Amino acid sequence: MLEKLTRIARLLDFYGPLLTPKQREWLELHYYHDFSLREIASASGVSRQAVHDGIQRAEKLLEGYESKLGFLARYQVEKEKLEEVARSLEFYSQGGGEELLRRSIKIVDELLNLPEGNFGRG
Repeated sequence: MLEKLTRIARLLDFYGPLLTPKQREWLELHYYHDFSLREIASASGVSRQAVHDGIQRAEKLLEGYESKLGFLARYQVEKEKLEEVARSLEFYSQGGGEELLRRSIKIVDELLNLPEGNFGRG
């Protein structure tokens, strides 16, 4: 459940503005503020089933946007690469080898979509 919560929260960060205000509100209440479907229904003046259906529809829309646009997947790859750069630079700053510095530059070049070796040498 935590994995789903994290995924929906991330998808909502990326694609939330593409949802209707009601869909966005219900997802935020449910996933960010841990409101039950019954609590959301009561606050919205609708049935619990309407909230359930609305949240399911919104989740499918978010997944559909991700399958077409892939922003979350790209974000995760870039984040992992930047974490690797940070680790390499930390090791390098503590007297690590030049190879780690070169590897870090290569990763940053890839992230910036520049030809290898052009980072910072414009």
